[in-house]
Amino acid sequence: MGASLHRRGLLAGALASVPALRAAKAEEPGVLRIGYQKNGILVVAKQQKTIEAALEPLGHRVTWVEFSFGPPLLEALSLDGIDFGQTGDAPPIFAQAAKSRLVYAAAQEAGGSGAGILLPPGSTIRSLADLKGKRVAFAKASSAHALTLAALEKAGLTYGDITPVTLAPADAAAAFSRGSVDAWTIWDPYFAIAEAGEGVRVLATSQTIAPYNNYFLASRPLAEKRPAVLTATIDALSRVAEWCTQNRGEVAQLLSAGTGVPLAATKRAVDRTDYVIGPMNDRIVAAQQAIADRFHALKLIPAPIRVADAVWTAPPRNG
Repeated sequence: MGASLHRRGLLAGALASVPALRAAKAEEPGVLRIGYQKNGILVVAKQQKTIEAALEPLGHRVTWVEFSFGPPLLEALSLDGIDFGQTGDAPPIFAQAAKSRLVYAAAQEAGGSGAGILLPPGSTIRSLADLKGKRVAFAKASSAHALTLAALEKAGLTYGDITPVTLAPADAAAAFSRGSVDAWTIWDPYFAIAEAGEGVRVLATSQTIAPYNNYFLASRPLAEKRPAVLTATIDALSRVAEWCTQNRGEVAQLLSAGTGVPLAATKRAVDRTDYVIGPMNDRIVAAQQAIADRFHALKLIPAPIRVADAVWTAPPRNG
């Protein structure tokens, strides 16, 4: 019993985060405010101070604000609390539908298995079709929300066939640990932490359901007024991505040190991440549009959106 409580305490501690909307001051000249989560390229860049070095010649410094998941990060972007951040596929769709002034600055085509649907110990669920009538936890308006819908569609089920339990990651982790939900759709590093639990099973991963993309998002004022800063930031992150691909062991160490997530879980997350950053292209925009259309068809967003309207094109480079 003590070991079980210890595991639950470790999970809850690892998932704790800074309160999401402790927003920074309104837009400041010479400052880039970046929102980040407990995983990924931005954490590595923060640890290495890569963006700081890239923006110093442009007379800019960097401040960082941590978020537990994507929707509150984009809420802060909409409220002028931050200028730039990274999320999964669903949050910018909901933000665009809410008339947020955001732009897609670049994409990270994830394509791995860094998200999935987990089952608690003793579960009798064996296939996606078995989710019918079950309580499925996920964070509302997050990439896990989109992955849940894709999983249901793949199984021939509808949204009405399950009981959605919309919880932020830390709350979902607690509900999953005490058996209050039948399944949990979640992404790394939360996925990597929870999947190591005794008796926990992976029902399906994003790789087998629907590969998802991550996006680097900026406020439209940043993109319009300071395009050189945004371009330099994306260039710096591309260099970090190349380094991550070649130094996965060091990436795990940096991420673990920077987030407090246990090293073993961080290594699992790093090993299945594709660290490649590129511009938005027709294939990526089409994939994101399909997700947006799915949300609208279910009336989860109030009106259709056109993803392409929010895609930023970097200005031509001199020379």
